[in-house]
Amino acid sequence: MEKKQKQLIKENIVSFIPTGEYYYQKALHALNREQFDKAHKYLRRAAELSPDDPLILMQYAIVEMEVEKYDHALELLQSAHSLDPNETEIIFFLAEVNAHLGFLSDARKFAKKYVELDFSGVYAEEAMEIIDFSEQEDWPLFEDDNFGSEILIIQEKARRMMEQGNFDQAIEVLEKLIEENTDFWAAYNNLALAYFYIGEVDQSKALLHKVLEDNTGNLHALCNLAVVHYYEKNEPELNYLLNLLSKIQPYMLEHRYKLGATFALVGRYDNAYKWLRSLQKRGYEGDPGFYFWLSHSAYFSGHEKEARFAWKQLINIDPDKQGLEPWAGQVEGEALHGMEHNRDFIVEKLENAYRSERLFGLFLLGKTAHKQEIIAHPEWVNVESYSTMEKWLLAFSLGHEFEARQPDEISFMRAVNATDVLYVKNHPVTIDGSFLFQMWFVLIERAIDKGYVFKNPNALAAAADYMFQSSRSQGITKKALAKNYGITTTTLTKYINELIQFLPFSDT
Repeated sequence: MEKKQKQLIKENIVSFIPTGEYYYQKALHALNREQFDKAHKYLRRAAELSPDDPLILMQYAIVEMEVEKYDHALELLQSAHSLDPNETEIIFFLAEVNAHLGFLSDARKFAKKYVELDFSGVYAEEAMEIIDFSEQEDWPLFEDDNFGSEILIIQEKARRMMEQGNFDQAIEVLEKLIEENTDFWAAYNNLALAYFYIGEVDQSKALLHKVLEDNTGNLHALCNLAVVHYYEKNEPELNYLLNLLSKIQPYMLEHRYKLGATFALVGRYDNAYKWLRSLQKRGYEGDPGFYFWLSHSAYFSGHEKEARFAWKQLINIDPDKQGLEPWAGQVEGEALHGMEHNRDFIVEKLENAYRSERLFGLFLLGKTAHKQEIIAHPEWVNVESYSTMEKWLLAFSLGHEFEARQPDEISFMRAVNATDVLYVKNHPVTIDGSFLFQMWFVLIERAIDKGYVFKNPNALAAAADYMFQSSRSQGITKKALAKNYGITTTTLTKYINELIQFLPFSDT
């Protein structure tokens, strides 16, 4: 009797092991109830259990498309199509996913095949729209439209390698791709960027010029070349390209995005906002990069409300960007006046040969609305070459907290506190006011090197301010300036005398 019960239990257990069909039905039930997270989970499990069921793979692909995982959706649909080549729904969704990925040639091919097989089908109207979309007249001017999805997927993998910093691997993949497809211009463009990122600038420019010679008007090559000239500070070449790009009126969403992002990166925010905002008005739902550049271009072109709205959308996609908004540390509605919001001025300081100038640039980095852009640049912040003092100031400007246990660290933090006091009294920083800070960072550099302890930050800021102003104007008095900083005239005089010894001409 006990043996029979065990056998019965075993048979019941076996009979209730879920199958792919079981999870597929649960997914359909969840979809009917608009429980998309559950449906996604069930379909993933169904596909794992029944990898040879084309309908399960197709439904899983549809859900992946809903969450914009187009690459995976394409792989699933290709597998489903190989299992059932004549299923019209699979064919239609192959057309749709290829259109989303920008593989227009394949999108058109599958859309036409769907219409041929089922002219009055449920998706016939959408298929015709895909055909019309993929046959726009201005596609051939810029697009690599004669290549199948297999080649384009390889290129996409190379692009991901670049995003992960694996430039050497990406170069190897792209060079092989070009060797086998000599007029695949998108691969040339990505290869040029890969070479640029590893410092092979001449090779990068040579590739971009080849694209423009053989595929005149290629928008991506024009934009990439503009970026290269921007980083190299080749002003005549950059201005020529930007003037040319400003005359282009692209129709394709991809080209509007590329144009807008390029203008934003080089600081032409009005042009950038025009194109990126046009995408948003057309219902474009972009990646984090789109909302990042839209927010920046909106903010720096005077559209603060739109900038903040775009940043909220970015945070929904990428919460790690919290705290990196262009107005971080700024008062809402405050105009972006002052050299602290002049990106080129800050970069010039960061690249200066003198440490005191670089210290000034690093301090402004903590105040500028361009912080994220400057940090993201591969060369502007060169941590490896920085002195200890520069590394400390960079960390401070990026919001890191110091325990300041060692005497030199304590002195440094007091010096930074004094700098903040000076900034509060003298911002926004004007061109003339920048000389005050240049003098102050010379004093900091020399004083810390000589072991000065910076005991009274408020008084030190007042002393530096008086030293600077009195050298330029006879009308400044110690009494008035001491009152402005909330200290006594005696205290002011004491710290003026202490700081004077660190002026360069004080050396014997």
